[in-house]
Amino acid sequence: MQPLAGESAVVVGSGFGGLSTACYLADAGADVTVLEKNDQLGGRASRLEVDGFTFDMGPSWYLMPDVFERFFGHFDRSPGDYYDLERLDPHYRVFFKGNEGPRPSRRASGLQPRADGDRVDIPADKEASKRIFESYEEGAGEALEAYLDEAEYTYDVGMENFVYEDRSRFRDFVDPSLATHADGLSLVGTMQDHVERYFDHPKLQQIMQYTLVFLGGSPTNTPALYNLMSHVDFNLGVWYPDGGIGSVVDGIVEMGEELGVTYRTGQPVTGIKGRRGGFLVETESEKHLADLVVSNADYAHTEQELLPPEKRGYDADYWESRTYAPSAFLLYLGVEGDVPELAHHTLVFPPDWQGHFDQVFEDPGWPDDPAYYLCVPSKTDDGVAPTGHSALFALVPIAPGLDDSPETREQYRDVVLEDIAEHTGADLRDRIVVEERFSVSEFGERYNSTEGTALGMAHTLGQTAAFRPSHRSKEVDGLYFTGSYTTPGIGVPMCIISGDVTAEMVIDDAEE
Repeated sequence: MQPLAGESAVVVGSGFGGLSTACYLADAGADVTVLEKNDQLGGRASRLEVDGFTFDMGPSWYLMPDVFERFFGHFDRSPGDYYDLERLDPHYRVFFKGNEGPRPSRRASGLQPRADGDRVDIPADKEASKRIFESYEEGAGEALEAYLDEAEYTYDVGMENFVYEDRSRFRDFVDPSLATHADGLSLVGTMQDHVERYFDHPKLQQIMQYTLVFLGGSPTNTPALYNLMSHVDFNLGVWYPDGGIGSVVDGIVEMGEELGVTYRTGQPVTGIKGRRGGFLVETESEKHLADLVVSNADYAHTEQELLPPEKRGYDADYWESRTYAPSAFLLYLGVEGDVPELAHHTLVFPPDWQGHFDQVFEDPGWPDDPAYYLCVPSKTDDGVAPTGHSALFALVPIAPGLDDSPETREQYRDVVLEDIAEHTGADLRDRIVVEERFSVSEFGERYNSTEGTALGMAHTLGQTAAFRPSHRSKEVDGLYFTGSYTTPGIGVPMCIISGDVTAEMVIDDAEE
């Protein structure tokens, strides 16, 4: 049975939410066309290719493999039909810029203290991770076990009853069974409060909280419910798809083509007019008629720029009042030689952890002592860099909306490279053969991203679940939204799930 047989649908934007929605709608019988502003499919998951180097420009962590299995499985396929996966070990490396608290023992596997700070590798083996935690704080090994048990419970209950079972409206929570499902979940308090219940050492707290970057939040503004991310990290593992996240985009696009989806690149949408059964979607060079429309473009941009004023579900004041996830300062670097000091994924944390987040959320400014992320895919994949070279990028989370003038970017580039050399030992400055920069301005220009946010709306308590914008347009019948602004939220797996949620709404509305 194909409930959307004979229906035509236009999907605006080809991020993971749009690609996912397109597959589900096509499988339900719709004639689907995806319109992408840029020359590549994938939205923020673009590739940069220059002089033999290949960089994932956006997401670079492959997490929650069960979500990808479930997504491809819906279409009687598997991820392995389209790309190969390798589990990373270590999952990632952490450098601490300082020595707060007790000095850790040297006996812990993966731990190599440095004169200017500690370095620790988080292994794929959980027992080894427990030994590392114990070396920092007596009893922390068992605390990690307990923490991960709770995180696994939260993940299992949360995914089945709050993520896949969409509850994007307040009335969806008026369900007696939810009291049973929610029993034992950490629904009150922040991640900072929650982590402090288990660990005293500030470095262990940082390790347990770094995943909040994937949610666009900080320890003090993200609900404790997101402790589930530690189950994703420690238990489900960190993986690498051969060729990078771009190969995942290629795989979903290939499957979409098999399902009948048409893709049009270089087609920035300039207007959406009409209603269910009679939409006109205009680009700079084309016009498309459709029975229904799904926008995976930036939600605020869609409403404020593509719809007439009387058709907007949220006004300008609403969008101005939102808390946006960080933007980023990115350096894509091709360098001569290897970088043995760094792992595939490396995190560098300052002692003043909260100070960095304050300069993102509370008092916006370029971080004085930044926390940042380094990705070296050439550690795992020989195909992303020429022989004898390494491909890497540095990402510093920064406040959205910052002024990123050429002078500021040049100055901060020097700050970041000096910090990398000082705190990891990898001095890249005299070895760079390729360099590209990407920051607030490019996020706005390339992706029509509100305030240049890299991710969308942050997962604060007031912007989670029913507090996020609706999948259905409030004013236009037949217009829907998908992607990181909607439920379940930020991150590649969540955006893939949002496509499922949106498609189910479209199908339900068609069957009424």
